[in-house]
Amino acid sequence: MSRAADGPHPHPLTPAELPDGDDWFQGCPDCHLPIQGGGAGLAAHRRTVHNPRRDYGDRRIPITIRLDF
Repeated sequence: MSRAADGPHPHPLTPAELPDGDDWFQGCPDCHLPIQGGGAGLAAHRRTVHNPRRDYGDRRIPITIRLDF
């Protein structure tokens, strides 16, 4: 069974823990996913989802079909 690490959580867990002027809910400007947790939540999202070291690229291969009429 896993348990939380000791010490404070690295980013706010509730809207009451946000610094003044920070919005709890915002959208990612890159992928438009809704993100909770203010600026720290958005930074964590960018570190994990938009990390270039973890970006395996788009594996889809474009298919071109040529039709002669």
